[in-house]
Amino acid sequence: MITLREIARDDIPAINRWRSDPYVTDGFASPPRFIGIDVDLQWYDDYLKRRAAEVRCAICLAGSGQLVGMVSLTRIDYTHRNAEFHIVVGERASQNGGVGTAAAREMVRHALFDLNLHRLSAFVLSDNVRSVRVCEKAGFRTEGTIREGAYKAGAYRDLIVMGVLKTDLPSEAAR
Repeated sequence: MITLREIARDDIPAINRWRSDPYVTDGFASPPRFIGIDVDLQWYDDYLKRRAAEVRCAICLAGSGQLVGMVSLTRIDYTHRNAEFHIVVGERASQNGGVGTAAAREMVRHALFDLNLHRLSAFVLSDNVRSVRVCEKAGFRTEGTIREGAYKAGAYRDLIVMGVLKTDLPSEAAR
């Protein structure tokens, strides 16, 4: 269904387009921003300098190789063996068809077994039902709520704190 690969400079125009699409960004905990392509190119250059603490992968359709989203680990802490998990399926035609779930499962497996992390955290808007379900299908559990933790569209919204531990997953998840 999907393959993951590290993001590349050539992916930045698509990522920039997603970050400008209100349909996509409405599910983000961060407020919408107008981000120029030059800013995103600089973000990519900065990412290359932070690769020890971040993993940013393009989600591509297996048959065509078409870029449809991005899944990331940020704030990787190898001492405490944890990181933050983020995902976006930016191409509308690829949403709601299992692409996000497949990518989330693959990144969780990579983080917990290949990188030997112990814990991943995700912070999801409480009304972003699709993201909550994707995280749950990848093994995340709800751990709590940050009341009014995000300000979007003129209102404060709750954030759900989700987490997955290596011990939460069956050993066959390691492949």
